[in-house]
Amino acid sequence: MFFTTVTKVEAKEGESVDVLIRKFNKKVLSEGILNELKKREFYEKPSVVRKREKQSRERKSRLKDRDY
Repeated sequence: MFFTTVTKVEAKEGESVDVLIRKFNKKVLSEGILNELKKREFYEKPSVVRKREKQSRERKSRLKDRDY
């Protein structure tokens, strides 16, 4: 159930720690690690997961069908 992801940021010569931290944070956000952790923080019953996904599909369908 748990996943293992190694996020690495390689330091180039002359790069400060602040730049490396910024790069690391950007990489973590782009890989969706924080979102995954928030999603897995509490157990979600399968019926609740299905209901949430169904609502998401319906919302996307409504947005797609809107006239602009």
